[in-house]
Amino acid sequence: MRTALSIVLLVCIALSSANARETSRILVIGDSLSAAYGIDKQRGWVALLQQRLAEAANAWQVVNASITGDTTRGGLTRLPAALERENPAVLIIELGGNDGLRGFAPRQTRENLARMIDLGRAAGARVLLLGIRLPENYGRDYGEKFHRVYLELAAEKRVALVPFFLEGVAETRAMMQADGIHPDVAAQPRILDNVWRELEPLLQSPGVDRRAAG
Repeated sequence: MRTALSIVLLVCIALSSANARETSRILVIGDSLSAAYGIDKQRGWVALLQQRLAEAANAWQVVNASITGDTTRGGLTRLPAALERENPAVLIIELGGNDGLRGFAPRQTRENLARMIDLGRAAGARVLLLGIRLPENYGRDYGEKFHRVYLELAAEKRVALVPFFLEGVAETRAMMQADGIHPDVAAQPRILDNVWRELEPLLQSPGVDRRAAG
């Protein structure tokens, strides 16, 4: 009887461990562009990502830690606790737009993003960086310096990058809300497709970031 109980207990422990391994988390840390500002949260690109994974019977859980108005400084402050709490296999960083709109020095934005990448890697997550471009009225020179932060940082840290994750959206007036800054509901599937191209390869086999190991 004691032996039978021991076998049942071992089976339960094994099944529990298997379930824990099967459900991996994707942590999205971003600003209003990922927090579904101005629209139903269930129709934002992050919620659509969870739906796409569920429809494919993919055992991934998406955790949206995006806050409207957040900057890279705020994200860096919040990230350690989020990583400890969620233990993600993949970390998506979508921050910097508010830095640019507020005229922050690109160097500071780069330092904050670099630190976030390092923290994600140290926690065992593979990192996807989502780049952004500023509206032209913020000045072409500043805008180019700002955008290069993402390109240069992704190359230096060897992380996956979506150079401009609002590509095909920001330049299409019908896909933007009245403020001209935030995407409308119609834009969310296109945003997800932009992200998915670089995200999908990171979901194939959760584990060590091969870019970091290479």
